[in-house]
Amino acid sequence: MTRQIAFVGGGNMATGLIGGLIARGTPPSSIVVADPEASQRSRLEHDYGVMTVADAPAAVVGARTVVLAVKPQQMAQVARSIAGPVAAAGALVISVAAGIRLQDLARWLGPGVPLIRTMPNRPALIGAGITALYAMPGVDAASRQTAETILAACGPTVWVPDESQLDVVTAVSGSGPAYFFLLIECLEAAGIELGLDPATARRLAVETARGSGRMAAEAAESPAELRAQVTSQGGTTAAALEVLEAAGVRGIFAAAVAAGAHRSAALAQEFGTL
Repeated sequence: MTRQIAFVGGGNMATGLIGGLIARGTPPSSIVVADPEASQRSRLEHDYGVMTVADAPAAVVGARTVVLAVKPQQMAQVARSIAGPVAAAGALVISVAAGIRLQDLARWLGPGVPLIRTMPNRPALIGAGITALYAMPGVDAASRQTAETILAACGPTVWVPDESQLDVVTAVSGSGPAYFFLLIECLEAAGIELGLDPATARRLAVETARGSGRMAAEAAESPAELRAQVTSQGGTTAAALEVLEAAGVRGIFAAAVAAGAHRSAALAQEFGTL
């Protein structure tokens, strides 16, 4: 079995990437997916027309690119199981698993395999994510372009120059959606507490988040400048922001992101012992 791209793991992130690739013109016949769950395989075959198999080593035979999309706890076992066919095919291996260092992946797969580690986030599932990538030294430009093309199927991409920065990326954009969901949750709850009906409060909070994110993405001004434009001296926004600043919201966010980055680094060390 030979396919251009082999996905090992057919869960949510793989599904998002597969859907994005096909929507951008990648033929389903060029993709094979390995997943042990029959229901996952059936869904992928039905929804996207890709070939699926239960066995990971069979999926990667002859593949030019292998995307590892399994849970971090499963990565060591899976990587060791496909080491032979990956080496035989000379495949590029791209990991989308959080917290798996390339030094450990190289140890499990064996020497000489070109490796790229990526950190997408959950909005990638709807084509609205952002992904950071890091390539092992020596990975050529064509392989980097291949990885960028695959991950760009779910949103924009950025490269980082040092693998350790992926721990910060994990805390900023990987975990970041949860911070925004919490903010939406808090705005919604505050609106209800002050008298809005729940449906109205939720719509106001969600659409405000959507519009603000789009404006920040499209505007030439910085987020600080955009905030200043909304904040009239002595007005309602200024009154609200004074409360947030007095509560130390900047320090709280800095501490939260630092905690996430430190936990990401710690998990990477734990996974490396598997």
